Amino acid sequence: MSGVRTELVFEQAEGCPVAVASAAVPDPVTDINWTDGDGETVTEQVSVGTDGEFDTDDELPPFEPVFDYGSEQVYEFDRDKTDPCICEHIQATLGPVTDVHARDGDLHVTLHASDVTGLRDLIADMSDDFGDVSVEYLVRSVDTDEESELVPVDLRTLTDRQREVLETAHEMGYFEYPRQANAEEVAATLDIQSSTFAEHLAAAQRKLLDELLGA
Repeated sequence: MSGVRTELVFEQAEGCPVAVASAAVPDPVTDINWTDGDGETVTEQVSVGTDGEFDTDDELPPFEPVFDYGSEQVYEFDRDKTDPCICEHIQATLGPVTDVHARDGDLHVTLHASDVTGLRDLIADMSDDFGDVSVEYLVRSVDTDEESELVPVDLRTLTDRQREVLETAHEMGYFEYPRQANAEEVAATLDIQSSTFAEHLAAAQRKLLDELLGA
């Protein structure tokens, strides 16, 4: 059996009240959970590790304090059940989410999936519905007759430019055989010199290979 554990980041997820509210506090919003309310609403609770009140935008549903741990507070709010929800969409399409937190307006969702193709399709579908989606972390499990191993791929080791170069090259088919785009074409899309493209690509590949071979 082969599956993946991944963390998806929905950048500036304006359709998610928790993500939007997280931009107003210095610490991450964690322990996000939800349940059906009166049939027409969904009740959500979140934890905020910060001092003072959890101020939110006037256009958001009111976040009411529920419990105070001292260094962390729990808040609750109700939203319309018909409002599009990133996490509910993932659960209905692919399966349960493992962890959800929000930071600086971004929503981070961690999940396990046995169907890698389904995960790829989910990302493409949600990009259309919810805006920019990036893969922050990916771990693939591989079971063989002799052993089971985890192969980690942590994209956080890459700089923003290295990641952009790698993703653009992949999208344009640079790594396909035969290639669907050459170095000059990818570099032109990125508006950089071919030599600069080669440098960024080599650095990105070296970092990823160091992780894979080191693991």
